[in-house]
Order: sequence, then structure tokens, then C-alpha cells
Amino acid sequence: MARKIRGVTFEENLNNSMGLEFYNLSHRFGYQSPNWPYFEDVKIERIHYMAKSGVLSQRITTSMHNTTHIDAPAHVIQGTPFIDEVPLPHFFGSGIVISIPKKKWEQITYDDLEKAAGKIVRTRDVVIVNTGWHKFYEDSEDYFCRAPGFVPSAGDWFVEKKVKVVGHDTQANDHPLATAIGPQRNGPLHPHLAEEYKKWSGGRDWKDDFPEWEPVHRILFKNGILGIENVGGDIDKVTGRRCTFAYFPWNWDRGDGCIVRLVAIIDPKGTFRIDRGEKF
Repeated sequence: MARKIRGVTFEENLNNSMGLEFYNLSHRFGYQSPNWPYFEDVKIERIHYMAKSGVLSQRITTSMHNTTHIDAPAHVIQGTPFIDEVPLPHFFGSGIVISIPKKKWEQITYDDLEKAAGKIVRTRDVVIVNTGWHKFYEDSEDYFCRAPGFVPSAGDWFVEKKVKVVGHDTQANDHPLATAIGPQRNGPLHPHLAEEYKKWSGGRDWKDDFPEWEPVHRILFKNGILGIENVGGDIDKVTGRRCTFAYFPWNWDRGDGCIVRLVAIIDPKGTFRIDRGEKF
């Protein structure tokens, strides 16, 4: 039940006294972690270090939309809740990890979600979508610019099913060409993709296929559904399974989102119980 890490003993993710299995579904955060194309790079400075001070203290400069993170409604829609204003039940709960394999620029639609989860999704579920693109997570145009993504009909499905949170292993809650990557507000960040898309699509204009700016973000957030972007880690190990999820953000005043450690938890024997809160 225990292992030593750098000489210190800890319980293990899959073998511990609670009898639970913990699966990390987050990409690593740190120096030169893959970043949205127009954000500043992460900066990490050692303010104190062992040779100097006998203690390690670090200062980090980062956007909160780096690596695996959750968006607050205020990230996209003015006048909606900031991350500290969202009640805690929205950062914990039961749900499913579903497989919807997709290739370059393919759309994730209502029909895709209905086929994959229409018979198993429950009201207030957390729904994590595994497209396979977590395997391409790196500092590259392919991951950030050519990934598949949700289109408005997918947002409608999440609202219809009354899910609590949506997570996915791609770069945004929307198709990348419905963001500043493409012909949208603050873009296009990569104008050269217009001609590439026309050839890929058989002659269509990306402005016609993606006329709205971040429509799925807006559908979700207006209906109180949060979105976790850049899911990764051990997602393949829990795909096709029902789990309990935890992904708490900082209590950040007026926060637009937050990097999270998304964890899937499984109780194989069904014996673990959350304490009832009896007084002692």
C-alpha cells in the first residue's frame, strides 16, 4: 500500500488504505508546457532555493488557461459568475468517460454524443469526452489548430441532458476554427489555415462553416455548465467507465478560470463512505 518517493513514504494511487483507485486526468503543468498560441509563456522563478536559503520557494506567472483547466462563465460572457462564485458541488460528482474518436478538424455533434452516451448519461453527470487527441498534446499547431471540436448541436445535447460539467481532451470547448485560431474575434491567429481548410473541406470557406465566435462556450455557460479543457493523463484507463470526479479550483476572487488537478476516483468494493459529519 505504500511506496517511497525520494525517500519519503506515501500511499499509492491504486493501492491505499481507503480502498479507492485514483486516476490523474491532467496534463503536467510547468516550464514550457504547451500553451494557447497568443498567451505569454509560463514563467517559474526560484525565489529561495536550498543552496541559498535552505528552503525552496517559487514564483509562477501564468494564464489560468494553461494545461488542464476549468473555465468560469465569466471567461466568455460578461456579467456571469466568476470561478469563486460557482458553488462547490459543481467541482465534484459522478459521471462518465466516453470514447468519440475524431480526426483533424472533425466535428463532435449531437448525434455523436447521443450514440456514445444517450442511454447511459444521467442528469447532473460529469461527462468527459475522449477523442484521442490527448496523445497529440504538445507545443504544436496540430494540437491547438487542427484538433476536432464541439459544434453547437453538441452544446444543445449537454443542455438537453442536464449535465453538470463537460470535459474533453482537446484545446477548447469549441471547435478550434470557432475560436481566435480561425476567422473569429481576436483572430485569425493563423491566417494560413484558411487555404488549408478550403482544400481539406473540398472548397468550403471557413467563415461559412464557422460563422459564430465560441458558440459552444456560450451555450454551456449560459446554462450553468462548466467546461474542462485539455484533459489527459490516464484518461484511456477510465474510458468507458463510470467514476467519481474531483477538480477543485482556487478560491480566486473574480477568477476567469483555473488550472485544476482533474482526478477520477473508483471504489471497486463499494465500501468507502464519506463521513456523515457527526460531532465529536
